[in-house]
Amino acid sequence: MTTDFEDIFERMNRFLESAGLSRSLSETMAWAPLADMSETDDAYLIECELPGAKRDDIDVEITEHELAITGEITEREREGVLRRRGRPVGRFEYRALLPTDVRADEVQAALSDGVLKVTIPKAKAAKPRHIEIQG
Repeated sequence: MTTDFEDIFERMNRFLESAGLSRSLSETMAWAPLADMSETDDAYLIECELPGAKRDDIDVEITEHELAITGEITEREREGVLRRRGRPVGRFEYRALLPTDVRADEVQAALSDGVLKVTIPKAKAAKPRHIEIQG
């Protein structure tokens, strides 16, 4: 199915370029990288696939309830003619809503083997406490 979608996307690009539009769809649209989000009692862990990305080309921003990973992967130089593209290049954007408050000042991110791992500690929720009634 992915192959069919890529074929349609490529045909649409060629059609738009032939119609006189100077930029292709891939240049104007950001693509969303594949990512997994898991949750433990203490934190959220996001693993985002960014093959070919360099640390300086990735921006990670966090608010109380949202994570944004943005950046750009540039085309690398090749020998010969590229016959088929399977890995995306250009601007990318991944966003995730976080269901609880987080400790934004303690977020950690590491890039290794094309996978960006972001650890987002949860804010400590107030524990329920029994209140004794006086009187």
